[in-house]
This record gives sequence, C-alpha cells and structure tokens, in this order.
Amino acid sequence: MPTITVLGVPHVYEQTAPTPSKEVLIFVHGWLLSRNYWQPLIERLAPHYQCLSYDLRGFGESQPCRSPVALAHPTEREGAATAIESSTARAVRRSEGLALQSSNRVGMAKSTRSLMSQYSLLSYAKDLEILLRELNISQAWLVGHSLGGYVALWAADQLPEQVRGVICLNSGGGIYLKESFERFRAAGQQIVKLRPRWLSQVPCLELLFTRASVGRTIARSWARQRLVDFVAADREAALGTLLDSTTEYEVHRLPQVVARLHQPVYFIAGSKDSVMEPKYVRHLASFHPLFRDSGANVFEIPECGHLSMVEYPETVAEQIEMVIGRSEARG
Repeated sequence: MPTITVLGVPHVYEQTAPTPSKEVLIFVHGWLLSRNYWQPLIERLAPHYQCLSYDLRGFGESQPCRSPVALAHPTEREGAATAIESSTARAVRRSEGLALQSSNRVGMAKSTRSLMSQYSLLSYAKDLEILLRELNISQAWLVGHSLGGYVALWAADQLPEQVRGVICLNSGGGIYLKESFERFRAAGQQIVKLRPRWLSQVPCLELLFTRASVGRTIARSWARQRLVDFVAADREAALGTLLDSTTEYEVHRLPQVVARLHQPVYFIAGSKDSVMEPKYVRHLASFHPLFRDSGANVFEIPECGHLSMVEYPETVAEQIEMVIGRSEARG
C-alpha cells in the first residue's frame, strides 16, 4: 500500500484513477476507525470521480514509530523501569513520593495539554494539507465521518482555495452538555487504556460490533474490521483526539468554523444514530448559510445508525453525487 510521510509518520492511502470529472473526493474517517469503511462508497463513486482515502495519524495503518517501551501499556512500562532501577533508586523514589505528588499532577496536566495539541483537529487538518501538497491535488471535496467531519471542516477553513466543499456524515454538535461530555470523556479514556493486543484474537468478540451504534446489523466482516481498528489505534492518538475534540472550548469553536466557511457544506444524518443524534447534526448545520433554505444542507437517512457509509452506501453515494452535481452545474 502506498505511503506518504507526514511529520515523521507514514500515512497509508489509496487513490483511484482520474476520471473526466474535475472533481476529486477525499475521505476522512472517524475515531478508532480507518480508511477501509469508505470502500463501499468508493466502489460506487470511483467511476465518476477520483477518490482518495487515507488513515489518519495514529489510526489504521498510519502508525507512529515508537520504541517497545513507549508502545507498552503503562503497567508494562513500569515493569520495564523497575527491572532496570537499582534498589537504592527505588528507595529514594519511595521516600520522595509524597513530595513529588504535587509536581506530578502539574506534569500530568502539561502532558495532557501537549497531547491534545499534538492530536488536535487543527493538527489533523494540517496533516491533510501536507498530504494534498505531496499528491499534487490542487482542489478537492472533503467527505468526513464523525470526527473526520470535524477535521474536514477545519481543513476547509484553513484551505479555502483548495477545498471546494465539505460533506459531513454522522457529524454534528456545537452544544456542550457538561455532565454528558464528562461521562463520555471518562468512559472513552477507560476504553482507550484497556485494549490489550490479544483482544482481537478472542473468538466471536466481533459479534458485539455487528450491532454497536448502528441502525441495522452490519456484516460480520465489517464488525471484524471495527474490532481490528479498535485495538490497533495508537494510544496517544486515540486519547489526544478524544480529549481535544470534547473540550468546551473546541465544541463551541465548531459552529464558528462552519459559520465562516464560504464553501458549500452538507450534512448526512442517520435517524437512529445514538452517537450523533440528528438534532445535533442539524444544530451544527444551522450555522452555515445553506441551512437558511429550509435546512437544505441536511439529509436524514431513515433507520440508519452511526456508520451510514457502511449501512446505506447506495443512499450516501446518491446524496454525494447530487451535491457534486449541483456544484458542477453551477460551474
């Protein structure tokens, strides 16, 4: 699979052949997922438009290079450190433990801020800018799913001359509900931390993913892919994107980004999406001028959950073709 190194991280991507259409579609996946989920859509759209899908930094096959100790679970790193420490050093650490607790908390806060900055939505938008430059793509439409929708919106904001428009799938928000977000962040952090590599080898575990967050049961092969990507995601990337994208500051910035975009922006929601309910999709969409025309920039797919591109690829492809067709007709 071809790769391009962006900021020291090999980014895996797939690109279809050019077509007579001048439009290029770039697909940006969501949290704990990968480029693979775009294949049903790309199979339908590739005859008409050149398509590019890639794995975000730290997800899928775009993995940063880390030392074995750095990659290990915290308890494994502690064990490795213990093995190389002298008994004297351990004794000193125990005696100074109480005095260091306060400074450790400060250090953890700084570490968290650094992590959030390194894996912010804006940083991923800048990754995409480098990818476009390396692949000599001068203009494109961005199609983003969930977290990938936020990355696409930020990229459109940063690259107004290159991004012709954005289509967000199962992506909305702009409303900060403190207790809900705190619960989500806490649960998400536990999920990220408790993912042993052997989890993907547990027989039949993928069956849990056939119904999780979807409106109708998906094929077992897709459930298997979800399990593989769930385990493979880099711990720092998964934590960083979770913590950054769910802060009150970032949640309230998204509507501001949408409001200042001059490019067309469309949203596709699933009526049974429990992760991003349609009302939140409409809320974010309402900040774009196109929404003023009776909410014309929002499409809702009946009986659809959070993985619209896998659950209803035909419907999503039709909506994308309709949106691109409108753009081409306007010239």
